[in-house]
Amino acid sequence: MKFLLLLFFSLLVLQVFCDVQEGSIVFNDGKFLYKEGILDDALAYGSFNDSIDQTGWSVLDITAVTHSKKYKPEEIMFAAGMLEGAFTSKRIHQHYDNLKGFLFDNRPADTYNRTCDFFTKQEKWVKEKVAAKDDVFWNFIGYIQSQIEGLLWGYKVTSTDDLNMCDMQILSAVGDMIDLLHVLNRPPDRYFENLSKERLRRFAQQNGHCSALIKVTAGYENLFMGHSSWFVYSAMLRIYKNYDFQVYGKDIKNTKMSFSSYPGFLNSLDDFYILGNGMVMLQTTNNIYNTSLYDLVFPESLLAWQRVRAANFLATNGKEWGEILKMYNSGTYNNQYMIIDLSKFTVNVGFDDGALYVVEQIPGLVESYDQTNILREGYWASYNVPFYETIYNKSGYPAVAKDNPDNSHDLAPRAKIFRRDQNEVVDMESMKKILRFNNYKLDNYSEGDACNSICCRGDLQTYPINSGCYDTKVTDYFFAKNFTSYAISGPTRGGESQIPAYRWTSGMPHHEGMPDLYRFPFVMMKPKYF
Repeated sequence: MKFLLLLFFSLLVLQVFCDVQEGSIVFNDGKFLYKEGILDDALAYGSFNDSIDQTGWSVLDITAVTHSKKYKPEEIMFAAGMLEGAFTSKRIHQHYDNLKGFLFDNRPADTYNRTCDFFTKQEKWVKEKVAAKDDVFWNFIGYIQSQIEGLLWGYKVTSTDDLNMCDMQILSAVGDMIDLLHVLNRPPDRYFENLSKERLRRFAQQNGHCSALIKVTAGYENLFMGHSSWFVYSAMLRIYKNYDFQVYGKDIKNTKMSFSSYPGFLNSLDDFYILGNGMVMLQTTNNIYNTSLYDLVFPESLLAWQRVRAANFLATNGKEWGEILKMYNSGTYNNQYMIIDLSKFTVNVGFDDGALYVVEQIPGLVESYDQTNILREGYWASYNVPFYETIYNKSGYPAVAKDNPDNSHDLAPRAKIFRRDQNEVVDMESMKKILRFNNYKLDNYSEGDACNSICCRGDLQTYPINSGCYDTKVTDYFFAKNFTSYAISGPTRGGESQIPAYRWTSGMPHHEGMPDLYRFPFVMMKPKYF
């Protein structure tokens, strides 16, 4: 995208620490300009409340409009990205510094350069496709390319710390990096099959990300949806985001989404989205034990975060969502996605077919099917083990589950805990409770392991790691209709088991900008402008 960016930027240094900032991006004389306050002629306007020290979350609200097609979609997407980059530049730099250790420490010295080479080739291929194609899908991919370019520009004009386009790509593609790092530094064939049971369990706990639950009450009075993220604790700089991008592109089905996220990410990563097309999307990550699948990963493809953004904005139902995710599969960030269509649930009546689509991806294959019949029976749980037999087998799970049922779909510790406890979910408080659950000292299914539970505490294991379950987001049918959820930031305290709150200690690296103590409550999240 080529814009005349002879930018006069009259932005004062943005203040953080729970100051609510309001600002706008306008376009005058070929220049994108930041102005304080909410202006009528803004391409993008919004607010940023940096309340991490008070609640564990910052909150970002951005609206971008074409003003009756006065501006092109790529221009307003650039403006939206620029406003976010300006608002959050300090947090972006902190978050990037915190994640560098996880991404590049203890890896070959050329890993960063090889990563950037992959992303450079991928970006070149994307831009060529956008230029050559004139259809709704590639137009939208071009819009999010404009947004990341705006994000970098907004960052650069408000920060004295240098980051480049590769760094911004790394941030939005942190999920894709989980597999890309294995592509660049490939484990030997049959590597996982030869690990001891204990080492395999620790690998699965550290690399399988998140727990999710969809629960309908017995009389179909309500439908609950929730998600708990598992990742390295150095990623705990959190921003809850509300986007309304009224691009009015041809066949754009959705303009709004509310989602849990991070500084510098144009996606959720977790994933937890409430969408303006009447759907909710959740996701958990599966492992790839069959490393030969990585032969199918190449830069001439679309990263998972790009395909998810396209599916969120272009799909009108779960089936369409899955079909879009299949397009140009990168084979990176290999997940189980759950798409709940709220229009296909009637309170006190039940579900129409298509209410729940479950989509699973591995390199070279995406499977997507209607699983509403299972949800009709009461619940759907997700815990880092593939559901579809072909995905499960091709991923290499049978080999690692042969002598270790913890890696099987039906007998994994979280499968048993969800099966036992899901009937206790009857309201929002009990939904919060199950997704924060960790009673590893007393729960037989946990076998004394603080990560064999719904919300892992890796720092409390026998050999502690600074990784585990560090948030929970929950909504229900009624709240989701209004883009509302409850979210809590920080490692679980376990509920009734009274696990101690997590505290960063002096000398521990990779937690710049974070609170020392994570003892926050659930807070309500609701968009400011829609």
